Amino acid sequence: MAKKIKDSSASTPAVAASRRRVGKGAVTASVPRTPERLEEVAQVVVANGDDAVPDAPRRRRRAVANAAAAAVGARFRRWTKAEVVEAFSRFEAADPEPRGELDHSDPFTLLVAVVLSAQATDAGVNKATRGLFAAAPTPAAMVALGEEGVARHIRTLGLYRGKAKNVVELSRLLIAEHGGQVPRDREALEALPGVGRKTANVVLNIAFGEPTIAVDTHLFRVANRTGLAPGTTPLAVELGLEKAIPDRFKLHAHHWLILHGRYVCKARLPECPRCLIADLCRWPEKTPAPA
Repeated sequence: MAKKIKDSSASTPAVAASRRRVGKGAVTASVPRTPERLEEVAQVVVANGDDAVPDAPRRRRRAVANAAAAAVGARFRRWTKAEVVEAFSRFEAADPEPRGELDHSDPFTLLVAVVLSAQATDAGVNKATRGLFAAAPTPAAMVALGEEGVARHIRTLGLYRGKAKNVVELSRLLIAEHGGQVPRDREALEALPGVGRKTANVVLNIAFGEPTIAVDTHLFRVANRTGLAPGTTPLAVELGLEKAIPDRFKLHAHHWLILHGRYVCKARLPECPRCLIADLCRWPEKTPAPA
């Protein structure tokens, strides 16, 4: 059974002051910047649920919920090896071959799609890349299309001009340095414009079958909220998961956790009644089943 965390918010001056400022059961929509503020937000969210930021934009609510989960998750009792195996056995039984939701046809189009997915939804990226990949399915075609041509296809995405510049430049570098092929090497991938550790992990996992774990906003929340691998940064969560998850589950682990966070363990209102691992999860204030 999950260990309940005592709600100490009523006796915490910082939380009491916060409630007076923004109303009982609410927190400001800004992302916590200090350990003290992080703890304050965490206590209010634990006391009132993830709906404690009702009027903020979705991305900001998610950021606050993730920060609160990171602060609280560090205090949870660690999962046992048997619990980890049980959790991933359930995910495997429910979805033996999970798949990412970005449309692509090869490593190059996957790389481009993941670069474009920063600060965007997979559905939005898929809508934008439908025309882009028809016009430029290869690095050479992408370079020929140019920044303005790429930008015309992806203008519905946030930061589209910067993304267009990165896509054209990474395509040029693939031709100049890698024979037009996407490298199967983390260092080489991260040397490309617009490619960070998360993007490299996605490409290595999906395109090349490497057992990497890409920590996005959903996976970060799940790892912290459940207590599976608490951490205050994506890298800390990634390393914690690599240590905790048995090798036999690692190839699909990040897909299971990302999809679980996207569709079940949601930032604002987690759907705990239909969660596969609710009995293992350490989060103290689970969403109750409908009456």
